[in-house]
Amino acid sequence: MKRRTTVIAATAAVALLGAGAATTVAVADDDGSTRAKQSSVRVADDDATEAKRAKVTAADAITAALRHTPGIATGAELDSDDGNLVWDVDVIGQDNKWHHIDVDPGTTKILNSYVEHEDNDGDDGDDNAARVAATLKDAPTSAEDAAKAAAAKGTVTSVEADDDGTVKTWEVETTSKNGTERNWHVNLDTATVTPDHASDDDGEDD
Repeated sequence: MKRRTTVIAATAAVALLGAGAATTVAVADDDGSTRAKQSSVRVADDDATEAKRAKVTAADAITAALRHTPGIATGAELDSDDGNLVWDVDVIGQDNKWHHIDVDPGTTKILNSYVEHEDNDGDDGDDNAARVAATLKDAPTSAEDAAKAAAAKGTVTSVEADDDGTVKTWEVETTSKNGTERNWHVNLDTATVTPDHASDDDGEDD
């Protein structure tokens, strides 16, 4: 699982809930986003336990993210953020920019959102976002569809558009009840699920 940090550029506002038994810290990021840091689910020592703790499915997390930021979802990953377990959902917004939305895996609450202004190579990623969005816009199988299709193989912990210049499949990772992790390809046109033998470790699903 990847680890991410967000630069905090403004002051924090602390809201007391109930009789003071719990607090939520909201901060403003340098891109104007608002972040509620506390997830209802904490990180576990292993991926299998985290998969069990996440009551919100990948498909439902994507749906929640798209309600918050309309656009085209390009992926979702069950991720760790400062000890909190979150669904990190990537969306190409209607502005053709990459948006990252953290969704609470216990409640579907939006915990954080921000805009990525550069791609992984340090270049302006707007052109790349527009290209991927154009491919996925009319694709028969969306990120939600791919997550639902692969759910028959185990608990989906990540789904991502396989972009090597042209998006043809969704890459999906599942965790079985005994903790076995498997990787799958979901066809963009037919939603057919096939094993990703190049990425899988040896092992069988329950």
